[in-house]
Amino acid sequence: MSAHLGFLARRLARLPPPMALASLYAALILIGALTLMLPFSRKVSITWSDAFFTSTSAVTVTGLSVLDVHADFTFFGQLALATLMQLGGTGLMVFAVMILGSLGLPVGITGQIYLREDLNQSSLGQLRTLARTILKVALVCEALGAAVLAVTFVPDLGLIRGLWAAVFHAVSAFNNAGFSNLPQGLAPYVGNAGMNLAIPALVLLGGTGYVVLQDVARQRNWRAWSLHTKIMLAGTAILLPWSVAMFALLEWTNPLTLGALDGLTDRLFASWFQGVATRTAGFNTVDVAGMHDSTSLMLISLMLIGGGPASTAGGLKVTTMVVMVIATVAFFRRRSQLSAFGRGIELEQVLKVMALTAISLVLVFLGVFLLALSHDGHFLDISFEVASAFGTAGLSRGYTGELSGFGRAVIMAIMFLGKVGPLTLGFFLATQVPPRLRYPAGKIHLG
Repeated sequence: MSAHLGFLARRLARLPPPMALASLYAALILIGALTLMLPFSRKVSITWSDAFFTSTSAVTVTGLSVLDVHADFTFFGQLALATLMQLGGTGLMVFAVMILGSLGLPVGITGQIYLREDLNQSSLGQLRTLARTILKVALVCEALGAAVLAVTFVPDLGLIRGLWAAVFHAVSAFNNAGFSNLPQGLAPYVGNAGMNLAIPALVLLGGTGYVVLQDVARQRNWRAWSLHTKIMLAGTAILLPWSVAMFALLEWTNPLTLGALDGLTDRLFASWFQGVATRTAGFNTVDVAGMHDSTSLMLISLMLIGGGPASTAGGLKVTTMVVMVIATVAFFRRRSQLSAFGRGIELEQVLKVMALTAISLVLVFLGVFLLALSHDGHFLDISFEVASAFGTAGLSRGYTGELSGFGRAVIMAIMFLGKVGPLTLGFFLATQVPPRLRYPAGKIHLG
C-alpha cells in the first residue's frame, strides 16, 4: 500500500500545481460520491448520477441539487455533505497542511507551491501561518454562526435537530455553499432577525477572502491596508447596497416574491438576505422561479461576479470586475498608467483580468449553448442555471431537476471549472516565457 501511495505521490508531484490540485478535488468528488452511495448515508435509493452531481456541487460549494437533503439523506449522509463543503470551501490544501503539521511531517516545497495556488497567493512566504489562520477563522466564524442560528432553530426543531441544523447551515453559509437540511429550506424564516443576521454575516465573511480578513485584523488603519484589500472592500461596498436596493425595487410588488410577504420588515429582510446571498451562497427565502425576468438577469450578473479571491466564493471575483472598470475608465481618459488608491496596477494584471473574463464568458456561453441544444426549456432558465453553476452560487429557477444525464454532465463540468479553472489559468498566465524575438508594432483598427 505504501509503495502505491508513494508512486501516486511521485506522479502527482510531476504535474503543474493547479493540475495536481484539480486532480485532488476530482478525487475528493469521487470519494464523496462513493460515501453518499453507502446504504447508511441515504434514506432512499439514488443513482450514481445523483451521487456524483451532489458531491460535485458540495465540493465546489455550489449548492445546486437534484436531491432533497432533508428527505433523502440520513444524519451520516448530511455529515458527509457538510464535510465535503468544508473541504471544498475552506481549501483542501489547508487541511492537508494542518494534518501534516499535526503529524510532525514537513510540507515540502511542492506542497507549499500547491498551497500557494490553492490560496491564490503570489509567494511562498508565511503560507503555513496563513493556512492556520484560515482554519481558525473558519472554525470560529462557524461556531459563532451556529450559536446564533441555534437560538432560532432549537425552539422550532428541538435540541438535537435544532443544533444539527444550526451547525449544518453555519458550515454551508461560511463556505458559500447554499445547501439546507430543512424541509422547506430557509423560506419559513424569512422574517427572523437571527437568521437574517447570521447567514448573511457568514456569507460575507467567507466570501470576502482570508487575505482581506487578515489584513483588516492586523491593521486598523485604512492607509496601511494593501491595494487588494482596498479594492475588495470598495467593490463590496458598492455591490452590496446596489444588489439589495435593486432587488427590493424590482420585486417589491411581485405577488410571487416580496409582494406575498406581510409587513415592511419581512420585505426588507428578504431583500437584504437575497442581495447578500445571491452572489455566491445560493440560499433563498423567496421563490427564485417567481422572480421577474429583469431581476433574474440582475442576479445572473451578480452570480458571475461572485466574491473575493482566496475565499470560499466563486465567480469572476470582485477585484477582477473593479480592475476592468478601472481599465475602461483609463481608456476613455486616454491614460496608459492604471492606478487605484495611490498605487499602480501593472499591465500584467490587466492582461490577466482580460484573459480570465474572456475565457469565463466563453465557458458560460458554451454551457448555455450545449444545454439549449439538448434541452427544451426557457432560455432564461438555462442561462440562469449555467451562470449559477459557473459562479458556484447555487440558485436555480427550478431547472436543475429537469436536466438530463448530458445536462447534468455539462453543469458538473461548469461547476468544477468554476472552482478550479481560475487556478489553472492563473498558473499558465503567471508562467512567463521570455520572447525570442521582438517584432515591430503594427496598427489594428478596433471598434
